Amino acid sequence: MWFFARDPVRDFPFELSPEPPEGGPPGPWILHRGRKKATGSAVSIFVYDVKPGAEEQTQVAKAAFKRLKTLRHPNILAYIDGLETEKCLHIVTEAVTPLGTYLKARAEAGGLKEQELSWGLHQIVKALSFLVNDCNLIHNNVCMAAVFVDRAGEWKLGGLDYMYSAQGNGGGPPSKGIPELEQYDPPELADSSSRAVREKWSADMWRLGCLIWEVFNGSLPRAAALRNPGKIPKSLVTHYCELVGANPKVRPNPARFLQNCRAPGGFMSNRFVETNLFLEEIQIKEPAEKQKFFQELSKSLDSFPEDFCRHKVLPQLLTAFEFGNAGAVVLTPLFKVGKSLRAEEYQEKIIPVVVKMFSSTDRAMRIRLLQQMEQFIQYLDEPTVNTQIFPHVTHGFLDTNPAIREQTVKSMLLLAPKLNEANLNVELMKHFARLQAKDDQGPIRCNTTVCLGKIGSYLSASTRHRVLTSAFSRATKDPFAPSRVAGVLGFAATHNLYSMDDCAHKILPVLCGLTVDPEKSVRDQAFKTIRSFLSKLESVSEDPTQLAEVEKDVHAASSPGTGGAAASWAGWAVTGVSSLTSKLIRAHPTPVPSDTTVPQRPVPEGNPAPAPALAQAIPATSGHWETQEDKDTAEDSATADRWDDEDWGSLEEAESVLAQQDDWSAKGQGSRAGQINHPDHKSLESHWSSWEVEGSWDQGWQEPSSVEPPPEGTRLASEYNWGGAEPSDKGDPFAALSVRPSAQPRPDPDSWGEDNWEGLEAESRQVKAELARKK
Repeated sequence: MWFFARDPVRDFPFELSPEPPEGGPPGPWILHRGRKKATGSAVSIFVYDVKPGAEEQTQVAKAAFKRLKTLRHPNILAYIDGLETEKCLHIVTEAVTPLGTYLKARAEAGGLKEQELSWGLHQIVKALSFLVNDCNLIHNNVCMAAVFVDRAGEWKLGGLDYMYSAQGNGGGPPSKGIPELEQYDPPELADSSSRAVREKWSADMWRLGCLIWEVFNGSLPRAAALRNPGKIPKSLVTHYCELVGANPKVRPNPARFLQNCRAPGGFMSNRFVETNLFLEEIQIKEPAEKQKFFQELSKSLDSFPEDFCRHKVLPQLLTAFEFGNAGAVVLTPLFKVGKSLRAEEYQEKIIPVVVKMFSSTDRAMRIRLLQQMEQFIQYLDEPTVNTQIFPHVTHGFLDTNPAIREQTVKSMLLLAPKLNEANLNVELMKHFARLQAKDDQGPIRCNTTVCLGKIGSYLSASTRHRVLTSAFSRATKDPFAPSRVAGVLGFAATHNLYSMDDCAHKILPVLCGLTVDPEKSVRDQAFKTIRSFLSKLESVSEDPTQLAEVEKDVHAASSPGTGGAAASWAGWAVTGVSSLTSKLIRAHPTPVPSDTTVPQRPVPEGNPAPAPALAQAIPATSGHWETQEDKDTAEDSATADRWDDEDWGSLEEAESVLAQQDDWSAKGQGSRAGQINHPDHKSLESHWSSWEVEGSWDQGWQEPSSVEPPPEGTRLASEYNWGGAEPSDKGDPFAALSVRPSAQPRPDPDSWGEDNWEGLEAESRQVKAELARKK
């Protein structure tokens, strides 16, 4: 039976890269790039080939192999694996680049900032302090070739070939035999008489001075060049001179050197170094300190190196969220760092954390996620949105905090394109119906209408037919003036989604009623939209063959591109309404009592109608009718596109003024609220904008059958005197039995049915009367 010897190099779990070697420290080691066979992760492999007659170098290489394997410190090159055979030695470490190569590459790209150099030198000095003060070891090889840089820009100390014990129990320093390394030896090594007065760290601190000189000035030609600091910063020159002083006794301990450089105004006293030091000790910091650190971190990230943010800050942010209970404060720096990631890195590192964050019950976390959704929505796939994110987001529609309800509505603009049929056309519409009908914050009702207009093109054809006309018609009756404007603009933005029959019989009657609105901004938009719909009807009337082209989108499937075109045609921007709502909600986060948004009763004949007093609450109103056609036309576009520029005032002031008004109309015009309450108006309104209010959602979304209004002058049966020729002063016994639309059926809170502003008014009066009686 034959046995074949296995090749240990072939079985080694790491392999060398085919690229040429990157060099390495002066000596026998050659640095190669490599990767792990199982995962493909990048590593660095130091290779030493054993040669006959080089026993002394082989012993030095084996000593370095042993030292690197046993020494563990964040600032010393991290050992991963190794291979030792009769022919070679392999040391596998984290992926690094020699400092000289790194500095040359960065110089070609613009050079390193002073804060990066300060942190790099800080790490090397800290590694020397660990070796000298904690391990009693002398490195004996500090130079540019012994320093390496990882992918995060962290400097690592390597080159442990000539290390020896400071206590002398392992013998003296080994012989180097390499002229390139001997030029870094301090002058006292050549004078045997001075060895008795030097400190154990004196030689390494001299070599540290040589390293500082090379970092700022390039390769050291000879030891005499150390007398000229060259480009070394002024804040470091004093401490540098202590390192290269002729008296070894004066050279400071590495720990003392760090302390001097970290003094106020020192070379290592900057925000970058402080951030790194905090991240190294973040696990032992108090929660309050972590909160303050993450809040201030975002301001500094722009000045930090990109590699440092990706590979050093990002892992700490993810760890702080996963295990440190850092909360919402990590979101802002997290998404800021995420901008520098590739798409696959973002999917791998940030998206799993974001999905987990959406299930959090922390309100601050939820509102931060909604506010910054635009930064990560493109990385979310549709199954993740529908199954793991949307169910948690919908809880915000029912939240008692108005700010969360507002942000939840605005987030639907980003989520709608990724929602499936059930979530978009059923679940979302149910929440929008509830918000538009029952939310006590006028700006949120307004935002709901705006959002519906923006996502209308994503809805199915049947849902559009049932929802849009009814929803925008309801918005035109809202006591909050911007909501009425949003309803008009909603019709305009989705104009291509209505049939000509709907335009003539359902939409134009609603818009015509707004031409006598007390707010000029509403009237202006109503006239503008009416003209648009009339032009469409007129064009089809002139050329009936255009009907198919005009109505091509009515029964079409959801088409995102069409919605964008409609929104731009209408000239309205959701950001304006959103910023308006944010300002109002943040100024008054508590819900406004329901009695402040009730409609006003019509003024009895003979009494003058008070002028609208909403100068601070809503866009500027006009107490008289504008008769100049050119003036109305000139103000159309300005009113439509400058919602952000208006001073809307405070929400409470706006609605308190609304509550004080006795009439919305002026100059003898009938009250809009009175029109809504009038039985004949309700019967007409049910023809185009109300649904069945009782029953399930499926029943509630059905289109009602047309109800022809009675001809003018027609009296109901209960209005006749059936008993004789003379009118009776007694009450009509049939009046209580007659079915009148004013009976106020109980509305379904989740449907787009008739408004219930009257119920809010009656309830508010009862509450006020009760409070007055108690007082």
